[in-house]
Amino acid sequence: MKQNKLSYKVGQFFMFAGPAAVLFSLVMIIPFVYGLYLTFTSWDGVSNAKPFVGIQNYINAFADSSYWSSLGLTFVYSVISVVLINVVAFLLAYLVTSGIKGQNFFRAGFFIPNLIGGIVLGYVWKFVFNRAFVAVAGALSNSIAPSLLSTPNGALFCLIVVSVWQYAGYMMLIYVAGFMGVNTSLKEAALIDGCSKSQAMLHVIIPLMRSSFVQCIFLSTTRCFMVYDVNLSLTDGEPFGSSVLAAMHVYNQAFVYKNYGTGQAEALVLFIVCAVIGLVQVYVGKKGEVEA
Repeated sequence: MKQNKLSYKVGQFFMFAGPAAVLFSLVMIIPFVYGLYLTFTSWDGVSNAKPFVGIQNYINAFADSSYWSSLGLTFVYSVISVVLINVVAFLLAYLVTSGIKGQNFFRAGFFIPNLIGGIVLGYVWKFVFNRAFVAVAGALSNSIAPSLLSTPNGALFCLIVVSVWQYAGYMMLIYVAGFMGVNTSLKEAALIDGCSKSQAMLHVIIPLMRSSFVQCIFLSTTRCFMVYDVNLSLTDGEPFGSSVLAAMHVYNQAFVYKNYGTGQAEALVLFIVCAVIGLVQVYVGKKGEVEA
């Protein structure tokens, strides 16, 4: 009887979780393990031979100054973008939960940019920066205005603007759920006790929304560190390779320069850096969560 019951549970598990487990293995686990193997070879992506080179690819990765420059630029881009994304998302969430007329319409409108693919988004904003803004600036100054994408700092600024525009609406929904999860009686009690609205927000609402902050910061951090599509279509690493972020450098190393082993090693380092930052952030955030 117990054997039949166990077989029934195992059958149910494979029936419901089996297809997802197989797909996850094919898409994530097997490619990850194969990529890890390639870090110990000097494969060029074309030949059948995959000569074993040990840890040479990791030595090359740590000696690659352009990789560390791109990683440093990615860190700067991610810090600024994560802060702005979460500030904008929090303010939008507060706006659309404050009872304004048509707030459901505004929620949908603010979320729409997240539905647009990064490649399309980059080309759309490239037109805006190169044509629309240049035309407006030229008309106001009666002279030829340069595009923001033509300078290193301007290109980074454009990447940050597009990332904030794309991700803020998605993070807004998480903050909306956080606002709606705060018990209204707690807010009312704070106001009755003499707190102003800003004090109630700072000392009551925000501490109770800490889990929302943890989720949003984690998601925005990982997305910014791994961004590639917007970087490709908006700047393509220009001008003069000054806006190449880490993911683009890894892609170029593997698929453009045909150094698959070194590219995989650099990708693994990027993954570890991103994972460590994300896990530390989640640990610190979860440690101080407040329960109502």
